Amino acid sequence: MLGFVKELNDIEETEKRTRQREISNRYIKLPVEFLIKHNITPNKISFIGFSLSLLGSFLIAMGWLYASLWFSWIIPAFIGLAGAFDLFDGAVARRTGNETPAGAYLDSNLDRLSDGLLILGLIYGGLINFLLGYILLFLVIMISYTRSRAENEGVNMKGVGFMERAERLLFLLFTISIDLIFYFSTLLIYGEPLTIYIPLITRVPVTPIFLIGIIIFIFTLVYTIIQRLSFTFRNLKNANVNQKES
Repeated sequence: MLGFVKELNDIEETEKRTRQREISNRYIKLPVEFLIKHNITPNKISFIGFSLSLLGSFLIAMGWLYASLWFSWIIPAFIGLAGAFDLFDGAVARRTGNETPAGAYLDSNLDRLSDGLLILGLIYGGLINFLLGYILLFLVIMISYTRSRAENEGVNMKGVGFMERAERLLFLLFTISIDLIFYFSTLLIYGEPLTIYIPLITRVPVTPIFLIGIIIFIFTLVYTIIQRLSFTFRNLKNANVNQKES
């Protein structure tokens, strides 16, 4: 049955992932060539990306997101670079023929750790309260689990879901960047930043931009889980029906 499901999913084209790779390859060509030239292995790149994510999460946890007009931009810079290195490791592995199950396993686990640390940083820094933080952790874990469980059943999940890891990082990077622009713009214009404090969502005052961003983030995560559950169930059900007919 597993082989049949895989064959069925190969027919259903996942154009999203192909399109993503084509776009990313245009922008990462030079960095990837630089990394290959200097013999930096995919595993080392994965650890560099994890380290950058760890640093960004630590700075958020220490409450330095709104520290100063110049220093605060280090955080989105770290998050952005961490996401970039997450692209570099796979590209270098493909270009050098070093794609291995061990490397994929390491990269996947470092990604999960990075996701968890970023959310823990938001919780500890007070930008989201504990309950909301646990909900976010649960949703992110479920997104990963639904893919893992589906692929164990032979369903190809590449490109399935609105909020995959790359989209999650980009969304948070965009939200934090716009949030900082809004925070420091209102600080310069009015003498104090325009912030809102809602105990059900945060433990410290945050801008309306960050508040709206987190709410949208939660709903898109839920939507992604529903997408993956629906996609997997539909494919497994169709595979079962076709197998009985044959």
